[in-house]
Formats: sequence, structure tokens, C-alpha cells
Amino acid sequence: MRRLPALILALVCAALPRYAPAQHAHGVHGGSGAAADARAAVTLPAGLKAATLANMRDHLLAVQQIQQALAEARFDEAATLAERRLGMSSMADHGAHEVARYMPQGMREAGTAMHRSASRLAGVATDAAVSRDLRAPMAGLAELTATCVACHSAYRLE
Repeated sequence: MRRLPALILALVCAALPRYAPAQHAHGVHGGSGAAADARAAVTLPAGLKAATLANMRDHLLAVQQIQQALAEARFDEAATLAERRLGMSSMADHGAHEVARYMPQGMREAGTAMHRSASRLAGVATDAAVSRDLRAPMAGLAELTATCVACHSAYRLE
């Protein structure tokens, strides 16, 4: 069981270099002076920006609900949440195609990586409903959240 945190950390670290900038220059980690925000600015029309931010908050809520379901060994529910709210099949429900035309290529790739990782999480959570083994769903959840962290570290909406 001690190997699981190391596996999760390795997955997060492996995912970050693909999407995140080399430094954390946006002042999130505190310190004596906040550095300038070095994330790439992405300009969206006002209404689309508000809808995108609301959608991202809903994604965060879905991640929390998946965590809760996994913690309570409700693997099928976690799988359903992962696929329907975050997975590849969810993209049309929250207008991913409309907002994608305003995103730089790297941000689109990060978004697609998030949706794909959510679909993979759904698959391993379904498997865990039979095996009762939490390791694969937790690794999948770590991969999913790493894509979120990487994108939010690299881009900001204007």
C-alpha cells in the first residue's frame, strides 16, 4: 500500500511537463512577493468566458463527487460520474466545440487529455466494482487531476 502514493506522484509528475510551463511564476505558492502571472492569456467572448468558468467549476464538483464515491467504494457511481460529467462523451453537453475555437492548440490538447483520462478512469472504476481494488481508480483520478493542474498552470482566461 505504500507504493500507491509513489505511483500517484509519479503519474502527476509525468503528466505536468506535457502541458505546464517550466516555472510556477503566477504567485500561487506565496512567498514575500507575488510574481507576475506567466500563464498564457486566452481571450474568450464575455458570455463564453462565464459559461466556461461555470463549466470548470462543475468539473471540479464532479471530481469531488468521484472522490467521494471512490472513498465509499461506490465504483459504478464513480465510473458513471467520470464518463458522463468529464469523459469524452460529455464534451457535447458543455459546448467544448464552441469554446475550442478560441483556445490555443496546447490548451485544446490539455482539454482532450482531461476528457480522455476521465474516460479511462471510468473504465478502471468499472473494473474495480468487481475487483474491489482501489489502486487503479486512484491512479486514474491522479492522472485526471494532473491534467487539470497542468492546464490551469499554463493558461488563464481573459
